[in-house]
Amino acid sequence: MKVLDRKLAKSNEYWARAERIIPAGTQTFSKGPTQYVQGVAPIYLQRGKGSHVVDVDGNEYIDYVMALGPVTLGYCYPRVNEAIIRQLEQGISFSQMHPLEVELSELMCGLIPCAEMVRFGKNGSDVTSAAVRVARAYTGREKIACCGYHGWQDWYIGTTTRDKGVPKSTKELTIPFEYNNIKSLERIFTENKGEIAAVIMEPINVTEPKDNFLPEVKQLTHNNKTVLVFDEIVTGFRLALGGAQEYFGVTPDLSTCGKGMANGMPLSAIVGKREIMKEFDEVFFSFTFGGETLSLAAAIATIQEMREKNVIEHVTKQGEKLKYGYNELAQSFGLLNYTQCIGLPGHSAFHFRDREGNDSLEMKSLFQQEVIKRGILTIGVHLLSFSHNDEDVEKTLEAYRDAMGILRRAIDEGDIEKYLEGTKVKPVIREHA
Repeated sequence: MKVLDRKLAKSNEYWARAERIIPAGTQTFSKGPTQYVQGVAPIYLQRGKGSHVVDVDGNEYIDYVMALGPVTLGYCYPRVNEAIIRQLEQGISFSQMHPLEVELSELMCGLIPCAEMVRFGKNGSDVTSAAVRVARAYTGREKIACCGYHGWQDWYIGTTTRDKGVPKSTKELTIPFEYNNIKSLERIFTENKGEIAAVIMEPINVTEPKDNFLPEVKQLTHNNKTVLVFDEIVTGFRLALGGAQEYFGVTPDLSTCGKGMANGMPLSAIVGKREIMKEFDEVFFSFTFGGETLSLAAAIATIQEMREKNVIEHVTKQGEKLKYGYNELAQSFGLLNYTQCIGLPGHSAFHFRDREGNDSLEMKSLFQQEVIKRGILTIGVHLLSFSHNDEDVEKTLEAYRDAMGILRRAIDEGDIEKYLEGTKVKPVIREHA
């Protein structure tokens, strides 16, 4: 596949300006240049249409990042844009409530298994933090058991290496457990008997649940009179219209969603059992833009389109082609010991490991570098949209084939760094030492 003749001058100019006036240079760590091979990848995107984006220098890419997952139908999707424009002509934010709040809440209660009541936020962190607060109010307890990534607020980020500025007393209230290891959660309950307000977890990231893990988590949580929260910011409206809880048949007490519901507009929600959600009558969860109407209109249009067009089925089909195509290529190049595509078709990820079985950022960087040079934008995941078509998939697999050939050569020569044309990617949150 032909390597594109690309220029990155404008991206680099904007980055030089940003470094002087924006801390860390970016509004979102996962969108910043540390997540890409610096010197090879674009830094600033200008516009998008369907499954493609164009950077500020005019280079076009097939996008598998899709704004970190929220663009589920495609960029500038007509039905959603039309809904936003219609509402824009009537107003964005008002002095009192708007009927769209009721209409979207009713729609969600008809789709999400645990949803009996609904409250809206703008970011995932808004609603995961709301879930923790309302669980504490409902149970009268303070400690939280967590598994996965749950946003930037103190209660969670204090468990990570990005914990600067989080009070020690706050850190002590949240205890992580290990996915697919029920004993790690049992140990938390044993060592903190009667103190755990909520178990909050991503029901799946890319590692699939095994050995009846999710039902066991639910049973153990309820045996200890604790609130079970599924953080479905990523999986909501992506694995199924009802999220991972519908897909796996395990219904939590509360659930959060966000990325999949409004095709890129800033909106999130916490839903759940009435008796717990009623605590919000007194629990303070309130902000100016909670009922902003453009996002509500976009969500209604997005969800209706997903229902009518079998969007989940399409995304799954294209995701299967990419996942299995990737692994077939890896096998043909003798690379299955070094890289695989894992996870469910609707949300899969590349895993790279060295000869000792350790995660390899060098291999990830080299692969990313080569596919970006061929017009594929990725951070190592497949976050597909309804707009990704057969031609996109074919071109992507062609780029993967070329990249794997180069990766094979670099491994055989024992010098991956030699093939890197820029700075390798860095993790947003590092492992604890």
